[in-house]
Amino acid sequence: MNQIVAKNIKRLREERKLSMDELSKLSGVSKSMLAQIERGGGNPTISTLWKISNGMKVPFDALTVRPKSPYELVKTSDLQPLLEDGGKVKNYSIFPDDENRRFAVYYLELEEGSYWESEPHLKGAAEFITIFSGKIEICTGGRNFQVEKGESIRFKADAVHSYKNIGAEPVLLHMIIYNP
Repeated sequence: MNQIVAKNIKRLREERKLSMDELSKLSGVSKSMLAQIERGGGNPTISTLWKISNGMKVPFDALTVRPKSPYELVKTSDLQPLLEDGGKVKNYSIFPDDENRRFAVYYLELEEGSYWESEPHLKGAAEFITIFSGKIEICTGGRNFQVEKGESIRFKADAVHSYKNIGAEPVLLHMIIYNP
């Protein structure tokens, strides 16, 4: 995944004719961190990648999109997750957004007691989440929602929002992000 992210960031930055300095200013991510990510080094957090995607004004998945095929069987065990909260939140990009679709599908695992605050997505973006195991608190738009196994929630995702495992077991969920 790091190599895919590295190639995509470099390609997008060059397509937009942005220098490392310019992207650093637009994203709030240091030039040295950007250089390290473009080399495929390190393990950038989801928050860092959101800052970069927002700085370039592209969907998050433009950074994680894999090479195209007419069909695709995805095995979560073959994917390298993006990590948050010291590795307690694992985010697997199952079907990234691309120019032919305006949505992305993710699979997330949140360990007991984990917390993740997400950067705002593109203006007008929405999240659709279904919980398959555990209980989570989602904070968005000044409201807190408790969602548990067998329940789903939809909300506007173009503002800061957060996820917290409030149960005694791991949370397993699927997330669809719609980008207008």
